[in-house]
Amino acid sequence: QVQVVESGGGSVQAGGSLRLSCTASGYTYSSYCMGWFRQAPGKEREGVAIISSDGRTDYEDSVQGRFTISKDNAKNTLYLQMNSLKLEDTAMYYCAYDQTPPNVWAGYVPHFATRGQGTQVTVSS
Repeated sequence: QVQVVESGGGSVQAGGSLRLSCTASGYTYSSYCMGWFRQAPGKEREGVAIISSDGRTDYEDSVQGRFTISKDNAKNTLYLQMNSLKLEDTAMYYCAYDQTPPNVWAGYVPHFATRGQGTQVTVSS
């Protein structure tokens, strides 16, 4: 059974950077995707970024060019480097895992079967 655990959230001023990490264990699919989604209070879940087992990536439009998703297979760890953070990036961020969907599209990530407990990111002015 796959388990994922996030870390690295915190509080940062607008324009700053944070790196989220997600440690995974128990992979069950040979072809899989991992990604990040977020949820702010009163808002729906939003897919942020996705990466496939063969390295393809996709980003939600508002984070394109600011966020970078990557993975270290040797460490079984997924990362989300977040730069130039904005107030609207404030949310709980979740790591998620599932077999590869029809397309490597960030919008699928909130629907992935396995997700962690989340880590809070707060951006202030």
